[in-house]
Amino acid sequence: MQTITKVHKVAAFTNGDAGGNPAGVMIRASLPEEPAMQRIAAEMGYSETVFAAPHEDGWRVRYFSPDGEVAFCGHATIALGAVLAQQNGDGIFPLTTNHTRVTVEGRAHGGGASAALQSPATSSSPASPALVQEALTLFGYTLADLDDRIPPAVANGGVHHLVLALASRDKLRAMRYELGAGRSLMQRYGLTTISLVYAETPQRFHARNPFASGGVYEDPATGAAAAALAGYLRDLDWPHGGAIDIIQGEDMGAPCHLHVQIPQEPGSSIRVSGKARMIGD
Repeated sequence: MQTITKVHKVAAFTNGDAGGNPAGVMIRASLPEEPAMQRIAAEMGYSETVFAAPHEDGWRVRYFSPDGEVAFCGHATIALGAVLAQQNGDGIFPLTTNHTRVTVEGRAHGGGASAALQSPATSSSPASPALVQEALTLFGYTLADLDDRIPPAVANGGVHHLVLALASRDKLRAMRYELGAGRSLMQRYGLTTISLVYAETPQRFHARNPFASGGVYEDPATGAAAAALAGYLRDLDWPHGGAIDIIQGEDMGAPCHLHVQIPQEPGSSIRVSGKARMIGD
């Protein structure tokens, strides 16, 4: 297995040749010290940078936002899968995170790549009325703005996300909030992002993901939140038909596409896939 010392810049979950959520990818023979990883992530300025080193039959990985370490990050995992495929050939790569083991499948083609992650196990529970009211106030929404088919929930596909389903695309498009207030709310409730979604059809969703907990106003594409949402829809017996597509990043000028496959077994891993392209390599 080859290793690299520079930070690769990769746009994950691209929509064709456009958009995508940028992530940093550093692969080395051993992981840097934690302060160095944090410094590099802050210097990169992306919502996440992933660090990987050979470990047992796969790779040891850690994820850092500009403001701190994150337990799991979907788009950075897709970016890592793209780089691993280019460095080592197509394959399925086992990844050991701080808390669990997952896999990413990477396939290189031309100047880009595609990748699919298998998330950690999923779970969901109803959001408390206090959390829901604080979140609605943060964004200037009311209970009447919500889609009552998808009640507010805290969903997990590796990390916690508050899922708020809105009843109209216009309300999603109008999302605004104050970063400091959002960071405070997410930290108090242990949330990584707030997943704001609109169901255009049972299988096609539009999403926005404020990531104030990591010092980022909004993520253009959020694979961990996609896995958490899919697990929650399965818990709801939502008519997903085995898969959903999530369109994200449109409202911030970075269109992204996430394809999410949902097996029937409750709590089981979710497969989240998308395309990736190298930025400035």
